[in-house]
Amino acid sequence: MTGRDAGLVVRALGSRLQLDTRQTQYRGHAGKLAAASASEGYDLVVTFSGDGTVNEVVNGLMQVPEPTERPAIAAVPGGGANVFARTLGLPPDAGGAVQRILAAVAAGERRKIGLGLAGDRYFTFSAGLGIDAEVIADMERQRARGRRGTVAAYLRTAVRRYYGTDRRRPALTLQVPGESPVSSLFMGVVTNSSPWTYLGSHPVRPAHADFSSGLDLFALRRLRTLTTLAALGHMMHSNNEELPAGRDVVSASALSELAFAADRPIAFHIDGEYLGENGVGRVPVCARRALCYSVT
Repeated sequence: MTGRDAGLVVRALGSRLQLDTRQTQYRGHAGKLAAASASEGYDLVVTFSGDGTVNEVVNGLMQVPEPTERPAIAAVPGGGANVFARTLGLPPDAGGAVQRILAAVAAGERRKIGLGLAGDRYFTFSAGLGIDAEVIADMERQRARGRRGTVAAYLRTAVRRYYGTDRRRPALTLQVPGESPVSSLFMGVVTNSSPWTYLGSHPVRPAHADFSSGLDLFALRRLRTLTTLAALGHMMHSNNEELPAGRDVVSASALSELAFAADRPIAFHIDGEYLGENGVGRVPVCARRALCYSVT
């Protein structure tokens, strides 16, 4: 985003709302500002950012133990994919999203959404281990060098990472309560809503979950080109109601709890924000009946 974009959003919001603005200064700052908003009596926190900052704000709001005392959140798209805002049904452009938010505030409309929990951190739409997170890490490094995060850049990075990864040493074991463990997995993606992500304007949907239906899972036992392309092709057909399937595919829907164990450090992301390599051991991911209020 540019300073001009932020100025336009602030002016549009300020024309209808009593508005205080803050600009984040460092990673994690958004969460601290959000946590303070409840004690300061704010009713609504509006983000103009990408999904990583939205995630920080959500985690800051969840520090308030009483749900009814948490300010609501409204997400104006200001990043690359803007998965959270688009999944809520907001227009992909900042101007359209602001007008939708203002209309919802005027009408007193807001909704409750369920959140996933990975370790001690909440996520709004996805958490991933393996190649999914490695691609995100590569893109973050490219953007830090001044390169744009275009769809073409993502695709090139994903293909390079896919064919450059070690296909001989799967690191993950999946455990779903009441079921036998599934070992030798190369990657795992857990989604709290659908879509998982976007390629430009095209949603990628491992399943058709919403924010209240539990967690969905997509994982790969092997990295075979035809199998992977078939699964991705399935996800690109938004009218397909079936989960991805195949000999090398592990999928499930509406889970209340699951866990991964890694036998070596493996890349990890939450809501499209790279969190480094998770160490050896158990990586819990569970659906908690935690609620966040959102304005859409």
